[in-house]
Amino acid sequence: MTPFELPASVMDRTVRDRAVARLRETGVRLPTFEEISDPVAASTGVGPTVDPDSPNAANLHRVHWFNAADRRHLAEVPGYIELPRALTGVPARIVVVLGERFPMIGAHKVLPAYACLAVRLVTGLFDPTRHKAVWPSTGNYCRGGVAISRILGCRGIAVLPEGMSAERFEWLSRWVADPSDVVRTPGSESNVKEIYDTCAELARHPDNDILNQFSEFPNYVVHRVCTGRALAKVFEHASGGRGRLAAFVSSTGSAGTLAAGDHLKATYGTKIVAVEPTECPTMLYNGYGVHNIQGIGDKHIPLIQNVMNSDLVVGVSDASTDTLNVLFNTAEGRAFLAERKGLSDEEIRALGSIGISGICNILAAIKTAKRLDLTEEDVIVTVATDGAAMYGSERDKALERDFGNRFDQVSAAEVFGRALAGVGEDHVLELGHHDRRRIFNLGYFTWVEQQGIALADFDRRLDQRFWDDLCALVPVWDELIESVNRDAGTA
Repeated sequence: MTPFELPASVMDRTVRDRAVARLRETGVRLPTFEEISDPVAASTGVGPTVDPDSPNAANLHRVHWFNAADRRHLAEVPGYIELPRALTGVPARIVVVLGERFPMIGAHKVLPAYACLAVRLVTGLFDPTRHKAVWPSTGNYCRGGVAISRILGCRGIAVLPEGMSAERFEWLSRWVADPSDVVRTPGSESNVKEIYDTCAELARHPDNDILNQFSEFPNYVVHRVCTGRALAKVFEHASGGRGRLAAFVSSTGSAGTLAAGDHLKATYGTKIVAVEPTECPTMLYNGYGVHNIQGIGDKHIPLIQNVMNSDLVVGVSDASTDTLNVLFNTAEGRAFLAERKGLSDEEIRALGSIGISGICNILAAIKTAKRLDLTEEDVIVTVATDGAAMYGSERDKALERDFGNRFDQVSAAEVFGRALAGVGEDHVLELGHHDRRRIFNLGYFTWVEQQGIALADFDRRLDQRFWDDLCALVPVWDELIESVNRDAGTA
């Protein structure tokens, strides 16, 4: 099947029945898309005694945005922080929604991993007794995929660049069934083509099923439906029913999270801002290069990126994200923020919930606020995919490379001045129709020439009705999930 042949019924009854038998054997109940989009209304809370970092089947019901700070209880509103103006320097309110509260991997990428595999399972496209789930990623999606695979009793294979943070590989070493299930590809964050080449080799074995987040439309759907609704809940809570949701800012990555912007635009008229590194400015300048904003990919346009609905592209330098990772997470940096910028202890502690890609999103939000002249009445919502805990090794590298392992108050002031106070409107593009079309066309070389997608299918994505129609599959998939649960005796 091609990525465009999204199943709306059981494709192979025999394979589907094997999946049912496996779920019966493991006692796993699959949550529906509706349940993970609003777990409070669905009353699908998990008992707090279940360890959120264990491969416990109950943790599938925590694969949503509504986990409390302890990651054990449900919260009425997804966790978020509002950044103080002393940090951002702009009057617009910048709200950051926290991905670190997701179970098992402490990052929101476990959500699309679940969606992609669940759809395959309930439609008879994935046989957990035979198939291995292959998860191409730049770090978090493959961790989410390995976690979901382990709970569902199948083999998960992580494919990721060798240059990713040491913490990612340490986590994988604890969760995979065999060390060979971690496949390291050449390069780092920008080297997505090398990931695809490795997956093409793995796909030659009939037992390997590639769940490519960059082309899996369930990734788009789950973020538009679940993440979009969660972010709307955050906005309503943060704004108190006042103000305007002016922009949603998200680094591109697989482009799944960007889909939440389609929901927010339809609901509030929100502008959608796509973010990329200036060291690899694919959308901005048809450019290429190497960068270290881990988790946002680049050097190609994902198949599931709804380019024609985006409003701005913003570039951010990894020099800023690397050094702010040091400022936010060292004693010297935090002392500077407290003593010289007046941040409270609570505000400073909250910065530990923001990883490198989250810092990137914040800088892009500041640029957006400046470009659009946003005021106190305007709210910008963005996300922190994961927290700073995943980047201690990267912080150590930056400390040595950029500061000679001597980071003091002068260093902190310099970083704040360059990376925050000095943020301007450079590398910001407001998109017109022809700009969108240029970016859309860049995807041709990856998906049609390299990956063999039919040109007619590729061009279908120009029409917004294509993207809107994808959401009609959610109730169909939910019915199939409920049917599998009933047959497995876990409903």
